[in-house]
Amino acid sequence: MFLAQLIRFLRSWRRYNQSVRELSQLDDRALADIGLSRGEIPAAAWAAAEAAESA
Repeated sequence: MFLAQLIRFLRSWRRYNQSVRELSQLDDRALADIGLSRGEIPAAAWAAAEAAESA
């Protein structure tokens, strides 16, 4: 049980890091087009990682 939770967390963490890298490469105008600012990237990436895990 603990191992399964750890694996789930590590998968979420990997998705989070990938999302942060991709969103950080966008310029401010592209981020504004999708409704984000630079300061919102970590929260949006974590929310997406958690949503992908529960889907």
